Amino acid sequence: MPPRRSHKKSRAGCRRCKFRKIKCDEVHPRCGNCVKHGVDCDFEHPEIIADIQAASAASPLSTGSRTPFTPAATLDYQSPRPEQAGASPRIRLPGHGVSVPAPPIYRPPATPGLSPTTPTANRLLELRLMHHYTAMTCKTFTFTAPMTEEIWKITVPNLAFAGSQHLADAILAVAALHLRSLAPNDKDLVRASHAYMAASLAEYSATLTKGIDSSNAESLFLTAALIAFQSTATRVFLKDELSLGAGGTADGQVKERNASAGCYSVPFTWFHSFQGVKAITAASWQWIRSSPVVTQVINSQVVLQLDFSTGPETFFGHLLEGLDEELAEITAGREPSANTGASSSTGNPVSPHHENGAGNNTMELATRTRHAYQHAVAVLNWAHKIPHRGTSLAFPATVSRRFIELLEERKPRALAILACFFALLKAMDNVWWLNGMARREVLGVVSLFNSDFFGPDSYRKWWPHLEWAMRIALYDAPADGSPIPADIWGADWYAEEQALADGMEAGGYFRHIEMLSQMVSAVEPVPPVPDGLPAFARS
Repeated sequence: MPPRRSHKKSRAGCRRCKFRKIKCDEVHPRCGNCVKHGVDCDFEHPEIIADIQAASAASPLSTGSRTPFTPAATLDYQSPRPEQAGASPRIRLPGHGVSVPAPPIYRPPATPGLSPTTPTANRLLELRLMHHYTAMTCKTFTFTAPMTEEIWKITVPNLAFAGSQHLADAILAVAALHLRSLAPNDKDLVRASHAYMAASLAEYSATLTKGIDSSNAESLFLTAALIAFQSTATRVFLKDELSLGAGGTADGQVKERNASAGCYSVPFTWFHSFQGVKAITAASWQWIRSSPVVTQVINSQVVLQLDFSTGPETFFGHLLEGLDEELAEITAGREPSANTGASSSTGNPVSPHHENGAGNNTMELATRTRHAYQHAVAVLNWAHKIPHRGTSLAFPATVSRRFIELLEERKPRALAILACFFALLKAMDNVWWLNGMARREVLGVVSLFNSDFFGPDSYRKWWPHLEWAMRIALYDAPADGSPIPADIWGADWYAEEQALADGMEAGGYFRHIEMLSQMVSAVEPVPPVPDGLPAFARS
């Protein structure tokens, strides 16, 4: 037997070869085995030594689990028998008489389970709605403040994804309404718009009941804003209610009179939802005042610059004509005549609906009524100068609770003021959620003066105060979107821009709210939303 050929042992081989227990040629910077197998060599990359050692310690074939004389395990990659087709390769452990499955060469990522409560069609609809919101709908909220587009497009959805369910549902509801304006006959969108807003209101109400704090103040403010948009847009699709009884008045006699006055209904839910934004802002100001998101949204609004002059020199000053005589009737304990808007020798006793809370005397009621009318007219005069900046939308958000009560009672002066407010919306007729609003609502309000509710002389008496609103509502605006001429509107929109700029230099809307909050010693708690509606906003 010939002698064995002498060979040189490898004592300075790379760690990978030692781990595999094969001879290393010790060639630098990469040994031949590592080059052959296309792997990194610790001669060239010393930093991989730790990884190789960790793999060696975790391997079931490491020296800790078998003796140095145990033959290395082999992989059985032979063609499987027909009954084993598709079976994974196995590792044979010689000397042990067993085989174990080989580690998979590729492990596919786990597929997340789909929600059993969300059908595929609904998931696709939600994707469609969210895409439409980020691509189209969010831009329609920022037509007067383009600097906030990124907030509504990116920040608001991200807040919803972080766990704010009421905000997520409000986003989907508004997007569904926007798509409905483009496809009015799509029944899926009709159902979606109602379902998502109902879900949003329910969760919104539940969150308010639990209380406002730093963790939910921001999302509640944004949800309140979306509810206001939704309540406005819904008016485009819903038919007028048949009675005014749902307006919230407690006087049964007033309800009966309102129900017989015709089919037009004042959109009280619109007023309540817009005032809901004001209520949420007041209740959560201590937290949202430091929010960069809310701060930017608030500061994008035009600062209220109200002039409480009551003379005829203001554009809508005529709406206050005869107010002193009307208040004198209230002070005397009689309800003013609707036909004249002033005193009446046959005035009815003041409704007990007026006498509630602390102000249960006629003198205080008359004072509150005067302030309600004067404030509403002051907002109209301000918004009339710069309607293209969305200022008219401040009207439903800022009018007093007493003014809403006067609307619920269908006082002719309050309705005439309301008609002028709706006419101001003509300046934004190209916005989908305000399209046609001016014409439809002004004609509806004026129809009340033609009804038997106010008597035969009501229309003749109040027509001078309704004429401008009717002229604007029936105006056919040019297709190019140019502003209504100053001789028809009564003011040059852009001539007031310098006054607007001066108001912004005074600190912006944020500073305006900050000053008001400092005047209030304590913030009243926000009551829960009854029956899924934001009626708490009647502040």
